[in-house]
Amino acid sequence: MVKEISQRHLVYDYFQKTRSLCAFSLCPDISQRKIYETLPADLKEKLINEGKRADNEPWSVILLSDYLEFSKNGNRVRFEELYFSRRRKLCSLVMAELVENKGQFLPDILDGIYLILSESSWCLPAHNTHVRDQKQQEMPDVLHPVIDLFAAETGALIALAEYLLRPALGEKSSGISDVIDRTLQERIFIPYTTEHFWWMGDGKQPMCNWTPWIVQNVLISSLTRPAGFFEEKELTKYLESAAISLDFFLDEYGDDGCCNEGAQYYSHAGLCLFGALYLMADALKGSGFEEIFKEPLIKNIASYIVRMNVTDNIYVNFADCAAVCPRRTSREFLFGKFCGDEVLSSFAAADFRRADEDDKILTGEINLFYHLIQAFCYEEMMGYPESESLCDDVFFESTGLMVSRDGTYLLAAKAGNNADSHNHNDVGSFTVYKNGKPLIIDLGVGTYTRETFSDRRYEIWTMQSQFHNVPLFIKDKNMEYSSIGNSAENDYHDSGIIMQKDGNQYAAADVKCSLDGDCILSMDIAGAYEGDEVRSYRRDVIHKKGSGIEVLDEYDGSATALLTLMTYERPVVESSASGESVIAIGGLGRVSVTGGDVAEIQTYPITDERLGISWKHEVYRVLIKMDDSGKTDIKIS
Repeated sequence: MVKEISQRHLVYDYFQKTRSLCAFSLCPDISQRKIYETLPADLKEKLINEGKRADNEPWSVILLSDYLEFSKNGNRVRFEELYFSRRRKLCSLVMAELVENKGQFLPDILDGIYLILSESSWCLPAHNTHVRDQKQQEMPDVLHPVIDLFAAETGALIALAEYLLRPALGEKSSGISDVIDRTLQERIFIPYTTEHFWWMGDGKQPMCNWTPWIVQNVLISSLTRPAGFFEEKELTKYLESAAISLDFFLDEYGDDGCCNEGAQYYSHAGLCLFGALYLMADALKGSGFEEIFKEPLIKNIASYIVRMNVTDNIYVNFADCAAVCPRRTSREFLFGKFCGDEVLSSFAAADFRRADEDDKILTGEINLFYHLIQAFCYEEMMGYPESESLCDDVFFESTGLMVSRDGTYLLAAKAGNNADSHNHNDVGSFTVYKNGKPLIIDLGVGTYTRETFSDRRYEIWTMQSQFHNVPLFIKDKNMEYSSIGNSAENDYHDSGIIMQKDGNQYAAADVKCSLDGDCILSMDIAGAYEGDEVRSYRRDVIHKKGSGIEVLDEYDGSATALLTLMTYERPVVESSASGESVIAIGGLGRVSVTGGDVAEIQTYPITDERLGISWKHEVYRVLIKMDDSGKTDIKIS
C-alpha cells in the first residue's frame, strides 16, 4: 500500500480507529434557525448589508480569450479577478440569505451557481496541467478535468452552498441539487478517485500547501452530499485517501512544526491541515480522532504563526511571503482551542479585533466554509481575553531558522538550504526589526506571473541572493559595481557574478545555534554558491540582548566579496574611513561596518502591487566591499 512509502503514519493511525461515520454537522443548514437567529445583531446586519452590496454588483463575464491571456503573455491577474469576483459575490449572498432567511438573495444566488457551473473549467490557466511543473495547456480541459487549488475551492463552495440552502433551493429551482451533484461528480469526485495528482503524495515528490488545501476542500464537497449519494464505504475511502495525503504532507515538516513556505503560507498549509483534520474529526466523532490535536507535531504546526509575528500584522518573512500578512481569523482561533494553545487562540482573537469591518466578515474570501466558522466564532472572539504571554526565542532546526527578540529588536536569521517550497536563494540571510519597524528587510515576492514558477524563476530580482542580506562575489576585480543589479536577468546569466544557486545541495554547513543569553546562529554558507572561487564563508549572526545585532563574516576565496544590506528607510553614509563606515538607516537605526567600505547605495522603486502591500515606497540596497582581510564586523543598532 502507498502508506509504506510515507515516513509518517500519524493521521492514518488515528483514522484506523474509525468505527462508523457521522453526518456532517459543522455548519447547520438554513432550516436550523436557532444558531443563525442567535448570532450577534451587529454581525447579522453587516452580513445582510454586504449581501445587498453584492446583489447590486454585476456578475463578471469570462470569455475564452480571458482564459487564454495567460498562455499569450503570462499575465494571470486579469482572468483571476474575473474568476474570483464571482466566488466572492456568491459567498456574500449565501451568508446574507442564511441570516435573513427571506428569499431576497436566492435569485442572484441561483444566477451565480449556474454561472459557475457553466464555466468550461474550474482550474486556473496557470495550473492547467496534469503533470507537476510542466507547461500548461492553453485551452480549458473540459473532458479531463484538472483538480488544482481553485477547482477544489470551487467544488467546496458550490457543494456547501447547496447543502446550506438545500431546503430553499429546491423550491426555486427543482433539480438544482441534482445538477450540482452531477457537476461535482464530473469535476471533483471522478478525477479524485481515478487519477493520481501529484499533490496526493507518492513519497518521491515534495509536498506543499496544495496537499491540505485541496484535501480539505474535497472533504467539504464529499461530506456535504445528501444521504444516499455515497455509500458509507465510499466516504470512508475519501477519508482514508485524505489521511494518506496528509501524512505525505507532514513528511515535509520537522518535529518543530516550522513551515518552510513561510508565515504567509501558514494560512494555506497549517490552517488547511487544521481544516482537514477538523472535518475528519467531525465525520469520525466518537472514534477518538480528535486526540490528534494533542500530538506535539500538530501543536507545533499550530503555534508557528505566533512565533513568527513581529508586531501587529507584520511577520518574519522569507521565500514568497510578504512582510505584511492578512489578519488572523477563526481558523487560528479554533486551531488553538483544539490544541489547547491559549496563546494562539488569544493571539488570533486579538488580531481579529484589530481587523477592519470588511475583514471581520471576510469579504475578500472565496471559501464559504471559512465564512461560516468565522460567523459562529465571531461573538466569542470579540470578547476573548488577551494573553500576557510572550514568545520565547526559537530555533527551527528543520529549516535552520532562528528568531530572537528583546524589548527593542527582533532578529530572524536563516541557514537551511535553497530548496524550500516557494524558495528564494537566501541561505545565511537575516532581517532586523527595531521597535516593530523594518530596519534590515526581506523583500518577499512580486505579483505571480508565468515566469514565477518556471525555469526563469531566478531571473526575477526578488528571488536572487543578491537582493537578500548575503554576499555576492565578483570574479573581475575591475567590474563597475554600479552596473550590478540594474538587470537581474542579465546578472543571472553573467558568469562573472557569483550568486547563490537553487537546490537542496546549495546549503549551509556546520550550523550551530545557541539561545542561551545572547542568541547566536553560526554557519558556513560557501556551499550555497557554485564554483571553486568561494572556499569558505563563515557567518555568525548574533543578537546581543539589550544592545543590538552583530554579524561577523570571515571569507576565504579568490573572488571579490560584496555584502548586501536591503533597507526600507533611506541609508546615508555618515562617516567613512578606510575599512570602517557608519550608515544611518533613516531615523531608525545605524549600521557600523569594519573590514569593508560602502561601494554603492542603490534605490529600487516599488511598482509591483503585491510588493506594495508591504513596502509603500522605494527600497534600498547597500553594497559593502569586503577588504583584503576577508573579515567584516557589522553592528546594527
